[in-house]
Amino acid sequence: MFKEFKDFIMKGNVLDLAVAVIIAGAFGAVVSSFTNDIIMPVFGLLLGNVDFSELKYVMQEASIGADGSVLNAEVAIRWGKFVNYIIDFILIGAVLFMIVKAYNKSKKKEVEAPAAPAGPSQEDLLTEIRDLLKK
Repeated sequence: MFKEFKDFIMKGNVLDLAVAVIIAGAFGAVVSSFTNDIIMPVFGLLLGNVDFSELKYVMQEASIGADGSVLNAEVAIRWGKFVNYIIDFILIGAVLFMIVKAYNKSKKKEVEAPAAPAGPSQEDLLTEIRDLLKK
């Protein structure tokens, strides 16, 4: 059983997949940083010093006791963070599209096999079978 597991792990596809997952995690962190630290501050500045990650629709305010402790937490829809995640998704999708497109372009074009010579049509074959059956 250990030998089978070792053979499975040592196959190229499994190693390629492991490398891809690790790189994807790092790439996701880079894109998130790019979105949160570069793109969103520019958008926020253009929209009047708005921090998108803090934008939310408060449905119920937090209840604070006399001693300053929070009795009930705030209930809010944090749509600003959602916008950040949508931009992350679009950027990652665009980059992956460009990578796949470049990969497909770089692949060698397969030489098309010559077309098979045209044989008798189905009708010709059926006619020949009919004639043979008549005999």
